[in-house]
Amino acid sequence: MSLSVKIMDAMKMAMKSKDTLALQALRSVKSAILLAQTQGGAKQDISPEDEIKLLQKLVKQRKDSAAIFSTQGRSDLADPELAEAAVIEQFLPQQLSEVEVAAMVDKAIEATGASAMADMGKVMGMVTKEVSGRADGKTISTLVKARLSN
Repeated sequence: MSLSVKIMDAMKMAMKSKDTLALQALRSVKSAILLAQTQGGAKQDISPEDEIKLLQKLVKQRKDSAAIFSTQGRSDLADPELAEAAVIEQFLPQQLSEVEVAAMVDKAIEATGASAMADMGKVMGMVTKEVSGRADGKTISTLVKARLSN
């Protein structure tokens, strides 16, 4: 079942249960998918990998907004953003733990022979390709920096 169909089903459920927050988040996902499909001029399906990247982008936007609102003491604005992020995360694949990502980083460092921060790009590229949407880029970056700075 494609992501669009899953989103539509979830929207119907949210409408029936009168969950306005979930409905708002799902509508924004549907809108983003439609924009991505029609970006080239003609309607075309987007790949599952692109769908995952799109969902990750939407979740990151909401978490970043929530962080900004929290630093300004506006929990009334931060809480809905985090709730929307949680709704969208339901459609993402199971995320890897930090320990699993660290093991992948170590393996990539060994495979590339990286020894300095100058090699960070090689390691990041290899790990990012391997995790394919199951880990946050910031987590990967932090782990790679920690390993290569020693």
